[in-house]
Amino acid sequence: MKAHYDPDTDTLRLVLRSAPVHESDEEKPGVILDYDKEGNVVSIEILDASQRVEDPRRVDFLAGA
Repeated sequence: MKAHYDPDTDTLRLVLRSAPVHESDEEKPGVILDYDKEGNVVSIEILDASQRVEDPRRVDFLAGA
C-alpha cells in the first residue's frame, strides 16, 4: 500500500493495488473509491484531507498479532 498527500490540492490518496482504474465512485462527498475491472478497490482518494483526517502527512503502521 502507498500513501500520497498533495498539499497543493489537499488530497490524500491511498493506493491499495497496482491495477488500472476502470471506474470511480464518490461514495460520500469528498471520498472517492477507484475500482479495477473486476470491481476490486484500487485506491481511495480523500478530498480536503486536512479537514477530514488528523494529520494527512503522517502514516503509522500497525502490525497485528
